[in-house]
Amino acid sequence: MRKPTDSMIDHHSALIYVMVLVSACDGDMTDLELEAIGENVRYLPIFKDYSGDQVMAATRECTAMLSDNDGLDTVLTIIEQALPSKLRETAYAVACDIAAADPKASQEELRMLELIRHRLGVDRLCAAAIERGARARHMRL
Repeated sequence: MRKPTDSMIDHHSALIYVMVLVSACDGDMTDLELEAIGENVRYLPIFKDYSGDQVMAATRECTAMLSDNDGLDTVLTIIEQALPSKLRETAYAVACDIAAADPKASQEELRMLELIRHRLGVDRLCAAAIERGARARHMRL
């Protein structure tokens, strides 16, 4: 099991971990959320040099760490250490995409977004714009 003091993960895995945190925080990783993770990996430019085959491995690794007593803090620390500052808003954006994938975000998902925002130091005004963009992209009639 990887701990924050172990070798860091790469930025791709950190972004996967962020998406897994939001998806798993309410105890139910829905098909819509898993599909949104897959779409982000397939279509976002930051993942252009990332193999889709690695998604499941990173997902399993993250969920295994979350089962530890201090798993959430461990994963957030690993993400924080692995992400350069210029990718922190990107991380928050992919987190919002996963929360918006389901028709209604749960209280747990909203709380997780808040934890991620604070841990990554995403400004509240920037976060509001990112949240609104995610809501608009995932709107349903």
